Amino acid sequence: MVETFREVAETTLGYSLTNVSDTIIVLMGIILILLAVVSVFALVVQIILAIKYHKYNKKQNSINMTGENIARKLLDDNGLENIKVKSSGSMLFGNSYSHFFKKVRLRRLTWKKASVSSLAMASQKSCLAILDKENDPDMKTRIKLTPFIYFGPLAFIPLIIIGMLIDILVIKSQSFTCTIVLTSLGLVLYLASFVMSIKVLKTEIKAQKKAYEVLKNNNMATDEELDMLKSLFKLYNIQYVNDMVVALLELIYRILEIVASIQSNSSSNN
Repeated sequence: MVETFREVAETTLGYSLTNVSDTIIVLMGIILILLAVVSVFALVVQIILAIKYHKYNKKQNSINMTGENIARKLLDDNGLENIKVKSSGSMLFGNSYSHFFKKVRLRRLTWKKASVSSLAMASQKSCLAILDKENDPDMKTRIKLTPFIYFGPLAFIPLIIIGMLIDILVIKSQSFTCTIVLTSLGLVLYLASFVMSIKVLKTEIKAQKKAYEVLKNNNMATDEELDMLKSLFKLYNIQYVNDMVVALLELIYRILEIVASIQSNSSSNN
């Protein structure tokens, strides 16, 4: 089994791991298996979510209001006239709330449509803005850490490249000290981003609960629609957790890659 894991890891990485310890090889193999399993599960959840989102987007909501109008009403009713409601075709932002740009973004699929999906997305994202106004402690922390959450993982590869360029072109060292240091920094940012993502999930769930309360108290949703919203939000939460688990497994695998590289280089130098 160890040799099988070794062959798979070598194929994945593209270089020999002959001198790497069996323990590291086995751990890399286990992480790859877990990544495959979680990724398949995440794909299934994404498919179910897409089907349900599309289904609810074809069902007209009981108040016959578009996503734009629902968001605008909830924001105005809570003294948030300064928050804009805009459509978004972006894969990065999608349905979202931005404290920095003072904006609620809704996908074009729900922005001008009076559907249950529009009701769900518009109310939940508007409630993030309401939590922000209320100075919710978790929301305040999320806002402060937003740059790290989104850009932490993106810094990993550039840091490795910068470290390698410094080692090869400036220091001309065979030990690749700068590469190891900057890679370690990238891993720290990656881990920090993962930890901060937990705070994001917490605020998303808080906004979901607040959306239920606001819609129910203002007679803006039937009991059936509230159940649909809960079902939709549950899938979103599962998908988010899946993404977090995948990110954590990828982080662990990257650490094992570094350890394997160090072991391989050490053996070659000896």
